[in-house]
Amino acid sequence: MRILFFGDIVGKPGRLILRNRLSSLREEHKADLVIANGENASGGIGLSGDTMRELFSAGIDILTSGNHIWKHKEMYNLLNTEPRLIRPANYPQGAPGNGLVIHELSDGRKVAVLNLLGRTFMDDIDCPFGKVDELLASIPEDVKIRLIDFHAEATSEKKALSFYVDGKVSAVIGTHTHVQTADAMILQNGTGYLTDAGMCGVEESCLGMDPKVIIERFMTGLPQRFKIAKGTAHINGLFMDIDDETGKCTRIELIRE
Repeated sequence: MRILFFGDIVGKPGRLILRNRLSSLREEHKADLVIANGENASGGIGLSGDTMRELFSAGIDILTSGNHIWKHKEMYNLLNTEPRLIRPANYPQGAPGNGLVIHELSDGRKVAVLNLLGRTFMDDIDCPFGKVDELLASIPEDVKIRLIDFHAEATSEKKALSFYVDGKVSAVIGTHTHVQTADAMILQNGTGYLTDAGMCGVEESCLGMDPKVIIERFMTGLPQRFKIAKGTAHINGLFMDIDDETGKCTRIELIRE
């Protein structure tokens, strides 16, 4: 299975460039599936229902998310009713939605997509290591292709989880920091790995936001109203080729344009 994964979509600039380029990228890579993290697609923080539908219409098959998915209250119901949208699975029991989807392609092939949230420098929620064991145990054995979006801050935590599940999943892809890392690799037991996929948005910015606002926050220590940066948007993500029979990653390449 050939899969495209795009890092955090940040605001309108990220949505527009992905919408304009997705069809050609999908054709270029002969991709069977497109996944993107959409938690910052509406105004740079959060996801709205209209934006979610816009991204699905653009050709994204599955949207993962992170700690900002709760910003817009309308998403609480949508998380319960839209199976193509998932949130980190390790929020406590009772949170809307779920963190696992088993997606079936038109040719009958299936892929499990999992979403987890890190705890280092993040919210103090349930353990992602314990939760991933629970999720993997719930996936039917015939679903060999299994991908994890690990939305986390610390490189060490992302690396640790990837080694923990090496050979049990097809790939662990980090999101959240909005800066693409250069460490795409295939681990010893066949799991593809990247510390962070980066973002789809204006790169001449502070994580997609207007640098002036962020500088002011650092210099004064006072809260600031974030504004989406203006300028040329770029796409960051990766392409993976996964063996249908074994679920092992055979190829992983960065996308940066």
